[in-house]
Amino acid sequence: WALHIPGSNNPTGVDVKGEQDTVPFHPYYTAKDAVGLGVFLLVFASLLFFFPNYLGHPDNYIPANPLSTPAHIVPEWYFWPFYAILRAFTADFILPAKLWGVLAMFGSILLLFFLPWLDSSPVRSNNFRPKARVAFWVLVVDVLLLGWCGGSPATPFFIILSQVTAAYYFLHFLVILPWIARTERPAPLPNSITEAVLAKHGGTAPTKSALTPSASA
Repeated sequence: WALHIPGSNNPTGVDVKGEQDTVPFHPYYTAKDAVGLGVFLLVFASLLFFFPNYLGHPDNYIPANPLSTPAHIVPEWYFWPFYAILRAFTADFILPAKLWGVLAMFGSILLLFFLPWLDSSPVRSNNFRPKARVAFWVLVVDVLLLGWCGGSPATPFFIILSQVTAAYYFLHFLVILPWIARTERPAPLPNSITEAVLAKHGGTAPTKSALTPSASA
């Protein structure tokens, strides 16, 4: 429904103006997806058959003992940013509020579903939005810091850093992003995807990967 009714986005951020801005889904995108799937399966098979314990945590191999809890136990690395948000509210010595920690952790994920309404700018690409581009990279640094805090011991330093970075995470989506969308003046957009691609490549023929798949695919 999302592909056939609203249409897909593209790296230029320009809406499709006609058939000249589209390419058939097959064979161009099926070939690209097949290459991506092949690379993923190679990496997956390498880890599965040759390094099965490489991504595991050493504490996972300690026999379960209900009388002894490991001193430093954390979830998988891709949960660390959200675990840091949870721990920022549930620390016993700073701002103890377990319910708020759970709500904040799940709220940080639910925020992503409301991005189309939080970012109301008509320009969908940061290539033409300098302020939004800066805010995006600041958010990337913030999430990396959250991940660092989530995988580190719950010392006062990391708890305070978790609280600061968690506060900025929510501030970015609830305040900074809507404010930028309302106040920023984007750069002029190209007239079409074809024009944007031609300008990028110095007037040469547009590459297939830069165009949008047609809705009829």
